[in-house]
Amino acid sequence: MIEYLAETGSTNADLLERVRQGERVSEGNWLVAERQLAGKGRQGRTWFDGAGNFMGSTVVEVRASDPPPASLALVVGLAVYETVVAIVSEPGALALKWPNDLLLRGAKLAGILLEREGDAIVVGIGVNLGKAPDLPDRETIALSALGPAPDRNQFANSLARQLDTELERWRTFGLPPMIRRWELAAHALGTELRVQPPGEDVLLGAFAGLDDSGALQLRLPDGEVKVIHAGDVMLAREEG
Repeated sequence: MIEYLAETGSTNADLLERVRQGERVSEGNWLVAERQLAGKGRQGRTWFDGAGNFMGSTVVEVRASDPPPASLALVVGLAVYETVVAIVSEPGALALKWPNDLLLRGAKLAGILLEREGDAIVVGIGVNLGKAPDLPDRETIALSALGPAPDRNQFANSLARQLDTELERWRTFGLPPMIRRWELAAHALGTELRVQPPGEDVLLGAFAGLDDSGALQLRLPDGEVKVIHAGDVMLAREEG
């Protein structure tokens, strides 16, 4: 079920509050807004509220038999990638960037925010369908740069179905196949990255794939491979 709102503060905040109040929010149910007045991205960033874009949230129930919950970022990223790749006919135009961005022609097209409350993880997704925000620190793009913007409601239905599929694969086959698929959908091995781990200095290195847990592997200039479990990641060419 997809519940559509003309306007709200944040679909993630709305679902988190419902969970905190003890409301049963089932997997497969979505909250999608035409406008978000207090939307948010990772690390406290404000999320663009552009009308006509996709801005929605859903809930994933944490089960004892599930792979590690942190790997949900990869699952959701693949769901967004597979939904968009069905629309974009330009070969090689799309690429996932760890931990949870989708790039189009090297510019940010979509972002994901995961927030946990008890045994529920609220998944927020924003995709630039018709408009892209003007950000000071990175290039952005919308699908309308390639042609007519997709219909928001049709996109929402496709994404909801794809996430259901990816969750089933994740729970049935485990993390290794998901990691392999994610790496195939990502930017190329050796891509130069700029990484800012929390509380640490900026690191420059090359993308060396993911480890068995889904963490980023960064090959430093001296050849050492550093495992990154959290941080802000940008393509090195985006710097400045």
